[in-house]
Amino acid sequence: MDRGQPSLEPAAAAPRASGRCVIAPVRAVLRLRRRVCVLRKRRLLQPGGGPDVGTGAPRPGYSPRAPRADLDQPQFFTFDGPAELPSRTPRKKRRRSRLVLYPETSRKYRPRVEHRSRAQRCLLLLVAIVGFQVLNAIENLDDNAQRYDLDGLEKALQRAVFGQPAAVARIVALMRDYLATHVHSRPLLLALHGPSGVGKSHVGRLLARHFRSVLEDSALVLQYHARHHCPEARAAQDCREELARRVVDVVARAEAEEKTPLLVLDDVELMPRPLLDELHGFLQPQRSHHFHNAIYVLLSGAGGAEVTRFVLQNASRALPLRPDGFRSAEAAAAQAEDLRASLLALLSREHPLWQAAAIVPFLLLDKRDVVSCFRDEMAGEGFFPDQARAEALAAQLSFYRVAGREFAVTGCKQVVATVNLL
Repeated sequence: MDRGQPSLEPAAAAPRASGRCVIAPVRAVLRLRRRVCVLRKRRLLQPGGGPDVGTGAPRPGYSPRAPRADLDQPQFFTFDGPAELPSRTPRKKRRRSRLVLYPETSRKYRPRVEHRSRAQRCLLLLVAIVGFQVLNAIENLDDNAQRYDLDGLEKALQRAVFGQPAAVARIVALMRDYLATHVHSRPLLLALHGPSGVGKSHVGRLLARHFRSVLEDSALVLQYHARHHCPEARAAQDCREELARRVVDVVARAEAEEKTPLLVLDDVELMPRPLLDELHGFLQPQRSHHFHNAIYVLLSGAGGAEVTRFVLQNASRALPLRPDGFRSAEAAAAQAEDLRASLLALLSREHPLWQAAAIVPFLLLDKRDVVSCFRDEMAGEGFFPDQARAEALAAQLSFYRVAGREFAVTGCKQVVATVNLL
C-alpha cells in the first residue's frame, strides 16, 4: 500500500524552492543598492574621484599613479554627473537687501509683561511712602504758620504803627520764618531798639494782643515790665528767681499744648545784670528742647542815641516819598540795614545776650508821622480827626530840624497826654 500511494513530500518541497528563487534576487538587488550608496558617499568625501564607470575616461583631477584604496572593489556605473572640484573657489553669494516691512492691518498684541521682582515693588512702595510724608510735612508747615495768622498781624501793625515800615516788615518776616515749623534748635530773640516815643512799646502791646487772640490762652503770653516788676528797691536775686519761675511756667504750658509762647520784656535797659544773665541762660542749646520753642521780644531804649545820630547825619539824603507823602519802605529798609551793624557792635559790648538777638532798629519819626499819631488818637477818643487841628497840636512839640526836614524829639510819646487835654 505504501508503494501504491503517491508521496506528499515532493509536492510540499516544490513551493519552498520557488520561494527561495524569488527572494534571492531581491536580496542581491538590495545589497547592490546599499553598495552603490556607500560608494557614492565615499566619492563625495574624497578630494578626487576615479574614472567614470562604463566610459573609461578619467575624471578631472584623477591620476592613475595615485594609490586607490578601492581598487579591489568593483566599480558600478551610475547616472550621477562628475563631482565638482573642491579646488574651485566658491562664488560669493550675493547679499540680498532686506525687505521693507510695512505695518499690517491685523491687530497687534502687546508683549507679555516681564516678571517683576518683589524688591522692585517694595522700592516703589517706599518711594510712595516717602513722597507722601514729604507732602504731609509741607502741609503741616503751612498749617502751623496759618495758626498764628501772620497776615492779619502784619496788617494790624501797618495800620497802627506809623513811620516804621522797615521795622514792621522785618518783625513779620522773622516770625514767619520761625513759625513755619514747630520744632526749633533755638528760640527767636527779637530786640527792638530806638529812642523814646518811636513805637517800641506800642508794637509790644500789639504783639501780645494778637498772640492772646490766636493762641486762645492768655497764659501763653508773658508781659514783663522791668520798671514795674523789678524796681530799684527790690533785690536783683529775687527778681531773677521770679522771672525764671514765670518763664518756666509759660514754656511748660506751651509745650503741653504744642504751641509757641510769646514773652515780651519792656524796659530791658533798666534790668540788672543778673536778669540779663538769666535770659541769656534760656537761650543756651544745653537747655531742654521745650525752651527752644519760644519767641522773646526785648524792648529797649539802649542805642537810642546811636539811632538819633545816624538819622540826623543821613537826613540830607533824598528819600523817595510815596504818593501819600510818607517815606517808602525801600528807603527806610536801606537805612535800617546800615544801622543794624553799628547797633549790634555797640550792644554786644554791654552784654553777650545781644549777640544772639535779631536787632530791629526803630527810626525817628518825622512831623507827618506825628500828625498821623494825633489823628489816630483823636479818633480813638471820640474827636473828629481834623487835619488842621492835628497839625496845630503837632506844632507844639519839639523837633530836630535838619536839611529842611523835621524829626520829633519825643516821637508820639506826648500825643496821648496832649489829646486828653482837649
